[in-house]
Amino acid sequence: MSDGSLTGPVWDVLVTRADVEAAAARVTGWVRETPVVDADGVVFKLEQLQHTGSFKPRGMFNRLLSTEVPEVGIVIASGGNAGLAAAFAAARLGHRSTVFVPETAPEAKVTRLRGIATEVRLAGSTYAEALEASLAHEAATGAVALHAYDQIDVVAGQGTIALELERQAPDLDTLLVAVGGGGLIGGIAAAFGDRVRIVAVETEGCPTLHAALAAGEPVDIEVGGVAADSLGARRIGEVCWSVRSRIAGSLLVPDAAVAGAQARLWEVVRQVAEPGGATAYAALTSGVYEPNPGERVGVLVCGANAPARAG
Repeated sequence: MSDGSLTGPVWDVLVTRADVEAAAARVTGWVRETPVVDADGVVFKLEQLQHTGSFKPRGMFNRLLSTEVPEVGIVIASGGNAGLAAAFAAARLGHRSTVFVPETAPEAKVTRLRGIATEVRLAGSTYAEALEASLAHEAATGAVALHAYDQIDVVAGQGTIALELERQAPDLDTLLVAVGGGGLIGGIAAAFGDRVRIVAVETEGCPTLHAALAAGEPVDIEVGGVAADSLGARRIGEVCWSVRSRIAGSLLVPDAAVAGAQARLWEVVRQVAEPGGATAYAALTSGVYEPNPGERVGVLVCGANAPARAG
């Protein structure tokens, strides 16, 4: 297993099923095994019921349990789910955490972060500026840096969802997974291999993987739309890109379809999801993905921290 760092473009497979199995052994007892619900002809994996309201603690715990953390603790740049998960995992393991967020981050999320993290620092007006500040902090203090989606240990941790699904829904044919920077789908693809068909779903405003597949390599994109808060990576991660052959392609859905999927999810299973968390389901509710007769389709509901307002 790597130390989790990456240095430049490397397109060999960077994360394997063995990495995911090792991660599962580490994080057992630290993360929840989230439930599966069969409804509306779909197998729903309710990962929004994970600690902090998203799948991300899996990867953060695996990263921290895979390395020695100095007294100064950990550092991450994130105003959203990754920051919450990193701070939560650090606190549970007895480590300090410093989270850098852009000054434009929603006050509600900053307030929640301040309730978990040791220290929250505002830096710049964009994620890129917050990331630069976090890297400077890492260099100056020796803090362990965590990345929201592009570290091998983080991606392997996210893949533990697939191992649970293998037990909970052994007859699954296809799994629809929302994509931001690719940490979630990268880990799941590495774990499942060719056992289950993995289909990426992205919003039209955040087509990170879709653009990379079209270009034949990771490219920078402009992001926006209803799910940008959680799926708004500007470039697909290198770890995810390294396992792209195990992903059956990327489907794009409009913002209106995501809102419809959020409403439908509440109607059929009484579960709330943020826009990014409902994006995979939007491929089904909008007809962008049409299952074959008898196909057993799963949907990963991956987050619930920014639900759309009712009415």
